[in-house]
Amino acid sequence: MSHDITDLRFFVAITESGSLAEAARRMDVTASSVSQRLRQLESRLGLHLVHRSTRRFSLTDEGELFHAGAVSLLAELDGLIDNLRARSGEVAGTLNVCGPLGFGRHHLAAAIADFHTRHPGLKVSLTLSDVVSATDANRFDLIVHIGNLANSSLVAYPIAPNARFVCAAPGYLARRPAPRTPQELAGHDCIALRENQEDVTLWHFKKKRSEVAVRVAATLSSNDGDVVRQWALKGKGLIMRSEWDIAESLASGHLVRVLEDWSLPAADVVALVAQRLGMSARVKLFLSFLQQRFKPVPPWRS
Repeated sequence: MSHDITDLRFFVAITESGSLAEAARRMDVTASSVSQRLRQLESRLGLHLVHRSTRRFSLTDEGELFHAGAVSLLAELDGLIDNLRARSGEVAGTLNVCGPLGFGRHHLAAAIADFHTRHPGLKVSLTLSDVVSATDANRFDLIVHIGNLANSSLVAYPIAPNARFVCAAPGYLARRPAPRTPQELAGHDCIALRENQEDVTLWHFKKKRSEVAVRVAATLSSNDGDVVRQWALKGKGLIMRSEWDIAESLASGHLVRVLEDWSLPAADVVALVAQRLGMSARVKLFLSFLQQRFKPVPPWRS
């Protein structure tokens, strides 16, 4: 039985890697050994599971069915083992977490360190990335996400509220008077943050029953939130940014909020979990820990 379970984990791993070379890198083995093991698995099953090519591979119909069944069986088995351990007060195994780069450095890393202190028998792997594909999502037990949710196959659990503000440095506003309406943004230098595959230069505002969408001219843009904030601090222009990232700068006066009577779409912090047979005990525990950590008021509002 252990040999069969190993085969299931192996096939799920190579499928989610996207290529034999990437699977070999993740497993720290040679590509030839991965290819040989795959051939042996197909031989034992008497099935052709994979269409191979030089760089990537795709699953046959039988491979798709085998992968779906393997994921379901492994999730059920892992959940059973976790729940049995939890009954005895033990939390063990590996927790694979993914989160955004900036938020991961400033908040998630510290949260995981404190969580591990409470549960030292648990191994935690944290991957920071602002782009997580649907295929990548299956590699993680829990994904911390901010903003719009593109992948509807994942279930979202609320972690913390997070608004978005438009702001700039006092030096910039001394040169260019603050906009009084969203439409006046068209005459300002703006800095765009490329994230979540959003249309980052189309800013949406709302005030009572009025809704306005403004196309801004991005004189500077980056996919890194820290870079965007640093540019704003240097007086390079207006930014639209999450309050978790700019709360300290606003409190210190290094950045000044504009268009305060207009609201922007919220970018709440959520935890994403795949729709499987049920969350394992360690995932439930970590999710509860995160929710409690940011209640009743998240640190950027305290």
